[in-house]
Parts: sequence; C-alpha cells; structure tokens
Amino acid sequence: MVDTIKVICENSGSELVVPMGTSLLDVIQILSLKGEYPFLAAYVNNRLKELDYKVYEPVSVRFIDITHFEGVRVYQRTLFFTMSKAVYDLYPGKTLRIKHAVSKGFYCEIEGVDELSSAEVAAIKSRMDELVKQNLPIVKERMLTSEVEQLYEKRGFTDKLALLRSRPRLYSTVYRLADIVGYMFGAMALSTGYLYLFDVRKYYKGLYLAVPRRSDPMELEEEIHQDKMFEIFKEYKEWVDVMGVSNIGSLNNKILAGNASELIKVAEAFHEKKLGNIADQILEANISRGARIVLISGPSSSGKTTFAKRLGIQLRILGLNPVLISLDDYFVEREKTPLDENGEYDYESLYALDLETFNKDLTALLAGESVDVPRYDFITGKRQYHETPLQLDERSVLVIEGIHGLNPELTQQIDDQYKFKIYISAFTSISMDDLSRIATTDNRLLRRIVRDYRTRGNDATSTLHRWESVRRGEDKHIFPYQENCDVMFNSSLFYEISVLRRFVEPMLLEVPDTVPEFGEARRLLKFLDNFIPVEPDEIPPTSLLREFIGGSSFKY
Repeated sequence: MVDTIKVICENSGSELVVPMGTSLLDVIQILSLKGEYPFLAAYVNNRLKELDYKVYEPVSVRFIDITHFEGVRVYQRTLFFTMSKAVYDLYPGKTLRIKHAVSKGFYCEIEGVDELSSAEVAAIKSRMDELVKQNLPIVKERMLTSEVEQLYEKRGFTDKLALLRSRPRLYSTVYRLADIVGYMFGAMALSTGYLYLFDVRKYYKGLYLAVPRRSDPMELEEEIHQDKMFEIFKEYKEWVDVMGVSNIGSLNNKILAGNASELIKVAEAFHEKKLGNIADQILEANISRGARIVLISGPSSSGKTTFAKRLGIQLRILGLNPVLISLDDYFVEREKTPLDENGEYDYESLYALDLETFNKDLTALLAGESVDVPRYDFITGKRQYHETPLQLDERSVLVIEGIHGLNPELTQQIDDQYKFKIYISAFTSISMDDLSRIATTDNRLLRRIVRDYRTRGNDATSTLHRWESVRRGEDKHIFPYQENCDVMFNSSLFYEISVLRRFVEPMLLEVPDTVPEFGEARRLLKFLDNFIPVEPDEIPPTSLLREFIGGSSFKY
C-alpha cells in the first residue's frame, strides 16, 4: 500500500490526497490548476520551493507566478542562466557579467570584449530564443563541494570559487543547463521554456536585458535612459574592482586576512571625498544662481538623514550656514494618513505630508522669519515641536531631506534656479558573483529592518509586511524624478552587509514560520550566510551606517 499525504492548495482552496513523493508540478497537473501566467515556483509551508520539489508530509502550498515579487526573481535568475549559456556558446572562454540594474532591466557585459556591436547583441538574442524554443531542462544537483570546485575551475569561475572557498561546506548545490553548470542563489524555473518574454539590446559598451513588467507581464519594462544613475553604478563598480572587492568571495577573503579595518577606513574616506565634492558644487550654485535650498531625495533607508547632516558639516567648512529640515517631521498625524489600495497607511504618499504647513514654514524661513518646526514621533504617530525655532541668515542654506524632495509639487512655488537637487540611494555595486547581483532593494531592506526594530518599535515581520507597499510607493513617488537631480550620491558601503549580518539575523530568526513573511526572512538569512561577519567597533560615529545600527554621534 502506497503511503499518502494531504496537500492543501491555497490558490484554489482545495485539498487533495496524493502519494508521498509527489512533486509540486504533479500537484498542478492533478488539480488542473490554471493561472493567468505560468507558475514558476511555490511556497510550501511558507518556504519557497521549485516545482520539482517532492512532498513527503502534509503541506500547505501557494503557487506563484511572475506577478509575485519572488516570482519575478525566479524568472530573472532563469533568464540570467539562459543568457550565460548563449554567451558560452557564442564566446567560448568568455564570461558574462550582470553588472547592475538600469531602467528596471539589467546592464551586462562580456568580460574580455571591449564593446559589443549591434549584430553581436542580436546574435545573443537569437541564441537565447533558440534555447527557449528547445525548452531545455534546468536540473538542480547536490554534489560534494570538492567536485563543484573542479567544475568551476574547469570553466574559470574564479568569482564562484572565491565565495565557495570562503564559506566552506561539505556539499554544495549546482544547476545544469545542457553543458554548463552554475549556481544562481535562489529558486529557478524548471526549464528555459518558461521564458516567454524578454529582449536584448545594445547599450553603452555592452547590452541591456529587458524583462517583463511585473504589473503587466505581457509587456516589457520601458527602457528609460538613466544616464546619471548609470554613471554612478559604473564609477563605483570600477572602484570596487580596483579595491579588489567586486564580489562577496573577494570581500570575505580580505576580511579573513584581517583587512576589515582598512576596508572600513577606505570606504568611509570615499564617502567623505564625495560629500566634499557635492558641497563644492552647492557653493558654486549658491554663488552663480543664488541657490538657497538643497533638496535631498531617495528611497527608504538610503541614509538621507545622516547624509544631510554630514553635508551640513562640509557646507560649514565652505562658510555656509546649513539649516536642516526632515520632511518626515511633516507627516500628518497617523490617523490622518491616507490609505493605500489595501486599506493600510500609505506613508509613501506625498499627501502623507502636511503640505500646507510645510509650504507655510518654507515661505516664512526664506523671508527670514523665525519658525517653530515640528518633530514627528514615529512610535506614537503624533507631532511634537522642537524647543528651538529655526531662522535663516544671509549665509544660510536650507537643507531639506525626504523621499519627496525631488517631486516638483513639493516646492512648486520656488523657481528651480534657487534649488540644488540631490538623489541618494544605496547603489550596491558588490555582487554575489558575475551572474548574481545584489539588489539595492535588499541592501536597503536590511538597513530598514535594523533601524525600525531599534528606533520605531517594529519587528522584522511588520517591516517585511510593509516592504511591498514601500516599494510601490517608491515606484510611484520617487523613481520618476531621480534623473531630475543635479547630482547623485551612492550611500552604499561595500563592507556594510558583513556588519549588518550580526544585527539583522536575530531579528529575522524571530519571524514565525506561520506567516507569509517567513519565506522572505528565510531567503534573507540564506543570503546573509554568504558573508563573513564584521564587528562594528571601527565604524566611525559619523558613518551613514550608524543611522541604522546605532552609535551615531549625530542627533536624529
């Protein structure tokens, strides 16, 4: 008699009894489960699994497609792996490098090829189309790490080897696609045939990989040239390459060699130099066009507050008198906050701010009047007031930071010539390996979990629950205006995730396996396990990272 188990399918609300060892793909077929888009993976008891996963105990299953945030990641990883196979076929001995995100797609280069022609890019797209049409299986295998090292050495995967050897394990997992092997640090689709839509175009010296739009998966994300962002990524990527920390493996090796202290000092000095350069530009704008308002915008957990305070120091060196204001202090009281489509508080909305009071105070300050500026208490959701009012003098520059800083509606009554606009974000440039980038959103999410736990009374579960809403708000209210800035600043520090690990791991471990957020917490824990931890002792008290982990010499 065959042992059977019960499977609950959350998508259809149905239950079925199946033999032990039944795969998730079999469950889809047994139920004749149809979605608007192909299922790419599933959450089994809130743990993400690939569709060839076999169940041996009663489970609750939730199948996901490309409209789910993790479904998008599965699709993209599969696309990267397929592109690496196409490059392997067309450029034997060369390595595909997924450099960074741009315009909601990905900029890629082939190592050893100075510049790809339009014809060469078209050939890569054509080869990828052939691989998709062949519907080649992507097979997951667990092997002795010593055997995996031999495979990587044969292919010249020095990036993967560096990580593998810095985090040694007896067994490792690889994926096979025809005659190539690799690992993509997350769930994959079962075959190349799942890739129904993508495009490859010439971009700069390499190529641009366009992916489906999550909100409308039958359409590709629109390619919008983001020249300033591209240059920031390019500059920082070149810098970390020179520093020898372009990926986690090389970073881990430097930490294991006892060089963490030097890495911290160099990364912090790089920030300081960039801040000085920006202050010089503000002074020039102040002299040449009378700029008196510095607007600092960026997505959640970019480090806007500490950036503003450090920029203020640089401005004082130049003889200016910075007066700092945080837009967060102009939040309406919590019960007046607008609601999103799910009926939850939409703190990312421009109208979560008291625009009337903000503009009244701004006008008064520019007129030289003394103003009592509010202070928002994130724990109580109530407005308080500073004990000391603000007032500008002839040398004053008003420094305003907040996610809506570059939204024209915020300061529409002020002529642009009087503004200097800065966009800041953690443009993470260190990568897992050549094919696996670290999403800037993951970097910011880790920062936010630590900060909100410490300063806002939110546990990791609630921060993870709200993150989707935060991301939607960024897409709507922040990213459309980022290229309107005068200058961009990369707030990432290549050593920071190694430091954040010791803070955020205990918080993520508190997320119970009974909630949907458990899957994301588990993914982040697996991601963090790739980093050798670094103690925060030598991080200076003025570091941007101190805004999140604590110990800052600034008052917030």
